[in-house]
Amino acid sequence: MIDLLKKITLISLVALIVGACQNSEKENKSLFDSQEIIAEVSKEYAPDKRVALFNVDAEENKGKLVLKGESNLPEAVNSLKLKLEEKQIEYTDSIKLLPGEGMKETHNALVKISVANLRSNPAHSAELATQATMGTPLKVFKKEGSWYLVQTPDKYLAWVDNGGLEPVTDEKFETWRAAPKLVYTKAFGFSYKEDRLDSQVVSDLVAGSILELLGEQDQFYEIKYPNGDKAFIEKSAAQPYGEWIAALNPSGENLIKTSKSLMGLPYLWGGTSPKGVDCSGFTKTIYFLNGIIIPRDASQQVHTGKLVDSTRNFENLIPGDLLFFGRAATDSTTERVVHVGMWIGNNQFIHSSGNVHISSFDTNATDFDEANYNRYLRTKRLVNAEDKTLINLKKSRIFTKEE
Repeated sequence: MIDLLKKITLISLVALIVGACQNSEKENKSLFDSQEIIAEVSKEYAPDKRVALFNVDAEENKGKLVLKGESNLPEAVNSLKLKLEEKQIEYTDSIKLLPGEGMKETHNALVKISVANLRSNPAHSAELATQATMGTPLKVFKKEGSWYLVQTPDKYLAWVDNGGLEPVTDEKFETWRAAPKLVYTKAFGFSYKEDRLDSQVVSDLVAGSILELLGEQDQFYEIKYPNGDKAFIEKSAAQPYGEWIAALNPSGENLIKTSKSLMGLPYLWGGTSPKGVDCSGFTKTIYFLNGIIIPRDASQQVHTGKLVDSTRNFENLIPGDLLFFGRAATDSTTERVVHVGMWIGNNQFIHSSGNVHISSFDTNATDFDEANYNRYLRTKRLVNAEDKTLINLKKSRIFTKEE
């Protein structure tokens, strides 16, 4: 009898061990499958982390699969859930969709200083990722201390401190969009407390600054900042937004004129304004001041527009075309785009490297740029290109209310 009981106990113990192992294998498979699905969804909806937030992972917690992380892409999160359910994988949803409940009333903000520095992490010591000029509307996703995670009109994600932006409710944002606007057109300048140049300076301004237009006073425009401050700007340094938009013509001639107005500007990693530019920040600024918002980085800009050349046949290039440089793909390495400049004709291109200057691809010229000639990849034409990543301000309503 005792032997029989021992056998029964042993069999039960083996069954428990086998069952536990099977459950463990099932849990491990669910975790592995879920992580594969997460990677698949991330690749589909957020292949470029600079413009899409999908920081999602799966982990086991007390024998249950838990989805954790955050995203600003509801469609990606929904796709993930559907795929998990199709695989009959049970899960607990702990993904935080941004903006969170605390940010929904102030999901919008406006840049309130001439140039706001946007960083890769919420700290002044973090890398300068990009910049945004006065009046740029931002989408706000979350806040950490005095820092906000924001997205610019070109979809770039970065952090800005509270000194650079003015959070606004949906109602105030729509009121701002409906208000008449003024665009600052000089490379650099100032606004004043009163309608005279010897008055107290209110702030500096750079080309592309957008402000509310309140009225006119002799040789000055009266304007209002996003935070409500009022000031005056010389008429010779600005133009009503509607007039500016109507007159825009991103021709080769105008693109060259804009680029040369920034000659000598110092190179600044992350810079996209007349206070300093990196290579792609320079081309971005040129195009913005001619009414076209293009992607932020050279490795993004290279995927826009129409291919013109990839064999150093510079005869097909026209002023305004963008030239890309870097490392070509090999059997074991991918292509790496690291620099961009703009063609201005006569075998010359203008770019930001050290400072904004002109270089030549004429091997006999004194300014022949051998280094960039050797790492040349291709040329793209953005003007008049049908491309969803290019925003034409004549057709969009980023700074104005929908008609």
